Amino acid sequence: MTTPAQDAPLVFPSVAFRPVRLSAICVVFAGLVTAVAALLDHPMVGVFFGVGLGLGLLNAILIQRSVESITAEEHPLKRKMALNSATRLLVMTVIGLTIAFIFRPQGLGVVFGMALFQVVLVVSTALPVMKKLKAGSPEGTGGLEGEATQ
Repeated sequence: MTTPAQDAPLVFPSVAFRPVRLSAICVVFAGLVTAVAALLDHPMVGVFFGVGLGLGLLNAILIQRSVESITAEEHPLKRKMALNSATRLLVMTVIGLTIAFIFRPQGLGVVFGMALFQVVLVVSTALPVMKKLKAGSPEGTGGLEGEATQ
């Protein structure tokens, strides 16, 4: 008998997630957006944008810790990972939207900051993987399948 998909063990490849680099990128973006917003007489939009970037970074760090703790278990379950992700996404969304609502219209910067962080996260993790795939083995795997078991 086979294991149902929701109870199958999780296997995660190594991911090029570097929180320190992401933090530096977030600080630079927050500074640039705040400077531009100040020039347009709306400096608080930039500040809230930085808060959104910070919330995105916090979420990414919490994801990393969650993945590490769940996959460290003897039998990690996809259901546990999905529930954890859904809960964290709900909490971050409620925080972001609450700030945006309370401090409207400048508070909308939080939502834009959270959205831009997702783009930065994808780009900063995808580029190293793409480079490795290009420089990898002739089959085009670049040795990533070996990292999935480590």
